[in-house]
Amino acid sequence: MRFRKGARLDTGQIQDRRGARGGRGLAVGGGAATILVVVVLALLGVDVTGGGGGDPLSIGTETGSNAPSTELSSACRTGSDANQREDCRIVGVVNSVQAYWSDEVQGYREAPTRFFTGQTNTGGCGAASSAVGPFYCPGDQTVYIDLSFYRELSSQFGARGGPFAEAYVIAHEYGHHVQHLLGTDRRVGNDRQGETSGSVRLELQADCYAGVWAAHAVETGFIEQLTADDIADGLDAAAAVGDDRIQQRATGRVDRESWTHGSSASRQKWFDTGYRGGDPGRCDTFAAGAL
Repeated sequence: MRFRKGARLDTGQIQDRRGARGGRGLAVGGGAATILVVVVLALLGVDVTGGGGGDPLSIGTETGSNAPSTELSSACRTGSDANQREDCRIVGVVNSVQAYWSDEVQGYREAPTRFFTGQTNTGGCGAASSAVGPFYCPGDQTVYIDLSFYRELSSQFGARGGPFAEAYVIAHEYGHHVQHLLGTDRRVGNDRQGETSGSVRLELQADCYAGVWAAHAVETGFIEQLTADDIADGLDAAAAVGDDRIQQRATGRVDRESWTHGSSASRQKWFDTGYRGGDPGRCDTFAAGAL
């Protein structure tokens, strides 16, 4: 994946809170916002206790809005910077994804992406840690990601990684933003677990939306080229975060009744459906017989 060297990056779509100091730990154990983030909207469905076995999301919070900044605005100016730095690359992906959806969805409202380190306090979903994985919070319409997740995507989940694998993750989360704007996320209700649950349908649709963006990424003016190898990396990342693959690696068994995100094959199928069709209308995972 290469960016156009002269493309102008908009760092105003990024809230850079990396290095923010954590305060006293907060035990967030329950509540609608926490359930929504952990069960429905987190990309991976990983262990949100951070491996400690205690209360979910027992983490610290940022000390305030004046968290340290890495001065993205000076470092990430053009596509040339996106071709050289990971954080600038994610800025470029966010810009491209939102450029596409702004043209596709009437009344689209831009959503920021927040970079954080270890832990953060959201504006609408309570406290969150990097153990949750990247996620979209509908309460403040913001995408959250600790960029160290991309290393975990390879080391913990066995994905090949690569720039487009990273882009797939971001595009998936913005798929959730589109769902929120369209009201699709409200169709999930309490149907949050199982192979054909509302939660799985929501996640697979976000995968499909990621594929649709990929089909139009070059048209947005930020990305110069996507190759067959890039798309293969995206499909590989989608498979790596399938519920069956994660469960097999973690426990040696697969429990379809507890799925919240879909199988590896389903995640690949719906990303590919979006990419090959290039049409959001083909992403109706809630239709009868879709799964």
